[in-house]
Amino acid sequence: METALSLPAFDHSLPEAELEQMMEKAQQASDVLKALSHEGRLLILCHLVTGEKSVGELERLLSARQAAVSQQLARLRLEGLVRPRRDGKTIYYSLTDDRPRRILELIYELYCKA
Repeated sequence: METALSLPAFDHSLPEAELEQMMEKAQQASDVLKALSHEGRLLILCHLVTGEKSVGELERLLSARQAAVSQQLARLRLEGLVRPRRDGKTIYYSLTDDRPRRILELIYELYCKA
């Protein structure tokens, strides 16, 4: 049996500071969801769930040009979802934390699981 998430009830009587914090968090969540709303970025994250990948590896896995992969990685980096690591001339990317993995697990459960 699945456990239901307990979401807080929106209450108009909340103090102004809490409402402002909620708006700030909503903006952050919206930015991350916008970053995930592109299939190329979503697939990049799916590949990075299994571990660090170079830009060249991602190009091959996605059958995409380097410029397109780099553009999508830049957006994911801007939203704090991936981080780069340079080794000589090669740049590797990995997930910054567990947030992308958790989101992808839910997306997989809702849309991909048979």
